[in-house]
Amino acid sequence: MKAPFASAAKALFAIPGGPAVDFARPVGEPALAAPDSVSWRVFKNPVALFVGGITAVLLELAEPRVRTGVWAHSSFRADPLTRLKRTGLAAMVTVYGARSVAETMIAGIGRQHARVGGVTPGGEPYQALDVALLDWVQATASFGFLTAYHALVRPLSPADRDRFYAEAAPAARLYGALGAPRSEAEWEAQLAAMLPRLERSPIVLEFLDLMRGTPIAGPLSGLQRPLIRAAVGLVPPEVRDVLALGPDWLPRPLELRLIRAAARWADRAAIPGAPPWEACVRMGLPGDWLYRR
Repeated sequence: MKAPFASAAKALFAIPGGPAVDFARPVGEPALAAPDSVSWRVFKNPVALFVGGITAVLLELAEPRVRTGVWAHSSFRADPLTRLKRTGLAAMVTVYGARSVAETMIAGIGRQHARVGGVTPGGEPYQALDVALLDWVQATASFGFLTAYHALVRPLSPADRDRFYAEAAPAARLYGALGAPRSEAEWEAQLAAMLPRLERSPIVLEFLDLMRGTPIAGPLSGLQRPLIRAAVGLVPPEVRDVLALGPDWLPRPLELRLIRAAARWADRAAIPGAPPWEACVRMGLPGDWLYRR
């Protein structure tokens, strides 16, 4: 199973015609997060990345300004899988890429965001570089990836969960998210403050239908719909209520057991050539160092 799983994991970040990133260069150059960080542990797991990424998007789409910006100015509708791959690659570069590579990529994303703006269907103006919106996007990403790892792979201590949020701060500042949460308590406060702004939208169901209908390759393809239900299950209950995502959208107990087994196996399966492996090599560590810790 290891060979096809490795191919599928690499395929998560293979974008036809997209940028080719060498995570092994420049040799010795640190990333924005250190090799012994919680972030390096969490982001190496492709199951947590897939599930957590969907959770994050659901939270983003609950906010009307973010939702309009994402749906009107991205390729989610036309090519959702490639759009998610681009987001996944950006996350990999942010966490594992050499600092100079990450800074260059983030600056490019900022230039793209500078061109995104408009008015929501409700008549509210928005700009993608609005700090409040950048803070929400950063917060939902941190929450999604962390919670998926904590719930599906292995529990993390409160101290490690706080470390994960804090480790994202340097990258968040580069993205322009100046008020992104730096601890679990700050995330909870941000969620409580944002909750009155969140609203139900048919776009959320459209997104979920797209994710269910867009085949993913590899050994996890048979778990595609359970993985999507697991992502819905990680959305905070108060937000699920706002989005009207009822019990039918939640994972079944057997599905969760299968997903956890796959996620825990993936956490020990070193993948030569994948970003975590190459980043370890760049820093003078064995490629499978993260998987042996």
